[in-house]
Amino acid sequence: MIKKKSSSPGAVINRRARFDYELGEEIIAGLVLTGPEVRAAREGHVQLRGSFVSIRNSELWLNNASFSLRLNQKGDANARSIDTSPRKLLVSRKQIDQFTAAKKQGMTIVPTKLLTQGRFIKVVIALAKGKKSYDKRETIKRRDQDRDAKRSLNQR
Repeated sequence: MIKKKSSSPGAVINRRARFDYELGEEIIAGLVLTGPEVRAAREGHVQLRGSFVSIRNSELWLNNASFSLRLNQKGDANARSIDTSPRKLLVSRKQIDQFTAAKKQGMTIVPTKLLTQGRFIKVVIALAKGKKSYDKRETIKRRDQDRDAKRSLNQR
């Protein structure tokens, strides 16, 4: 009997989304993938940086997420190609209507995590509002102050 590898990463996280946007309500959506895309996601060869969700024909689409697909070529064992084509998200009609209304108010929809545990591969998407550069500087400043405070507490 062949055992599956248990070294698969649990989730791919879009850390840049938390820095660039003020995140609001989150939902978990299914993802329509092909076989090689599923294998890339389970191996953790997915990057969500710079990706976004758009609404076309009353459907949600994940754009610009790069999946590093393994090519099955003879002689080159680890040949990969990067695929950034749009992928359909599986959500309910009620959630699509809710996101459409928020999009009209100037909000953006960004993916924050790609979950690969269990049988299905899902993506966590959130409503977001873009931060200005001074907000980003404030975030960096607050993070540095918290780090210094923790460091001083640990030294005592």
